[in-house]
Amino acid sequence: MALNLPYLMNVGIWVLVLLFSIIIHEVAHGYVALRNGDPTAKLAGRITLNPIPHIDLMGSIILPVLLLVANSPFLFGWAKPVPVNPMNYRNLRWGEATVSLAGPGSNLLLAVMFALFYKLGLVLGMGGLGLAKLAETGMKVNVILAVFNLIPIPPLDGSHILATMLPYNLARLYAQLEPFGFIILLVLFYTGIISFILLPIYKVLLGLLVLLINL
Repeated sequence: MALNLPYLMNVGIWVLVLLFSIIIHEVAHGYVALRNGDPTAKLAGRITLNPIPHIDLMGSIILPVLLLVANSPFLFGWAKPVPVNPMNYRNLRWGEATVSLAGPGSNLLLAVMFALFYKLGLVLGMGGLGLAKLAETGMKVNVILAVFNLIPIPPLDGSHILATMLPYNLARLYAQLEPFGFIILLVLFYTGIISFILLPIYKVLLGLLVLLINL
């Protein structure tokens, strides 16, 4: 693949948008944890938009670039997980559910904001192709992050949300999957099951954003 300037600029936009989005994802976890009574993330200096405390070299930079170069149908990554202590939550189950949902929820909100940004550019005739590309990338990246993180496989956010809905004994049994979660995800990616499940959901959500733009 030729490393021409337009291609490199496209890669740069995707990586920057992804980095911004995963930082918002982690900050949302920390902020909602604080609202639930846990100051751990705040004391660790992680409720900040400064990217330095959040960047994970592999998950925030190397993996996204490799996926882009490999023309992966999905681009994803992660920042350093925000530290939380569920024992500080005023209500354990409510705290676990809302803190876990905050990350994917923030990405869905960002996707809507990027869609409105795209629409505003069209209405005002501002930004041209650059603004449109940025907004389009923001929508795609955030929909992918939201859908991916809602997969109920430990340690993804979806697993914590599901655990709060299970009876205590089942939740404890379910938590024992966590050491094997990464292996399970690799198998699902390798077999194409992840794409088979996520792609239709991704297309539906992106279609709804397109409808919002066209209203």
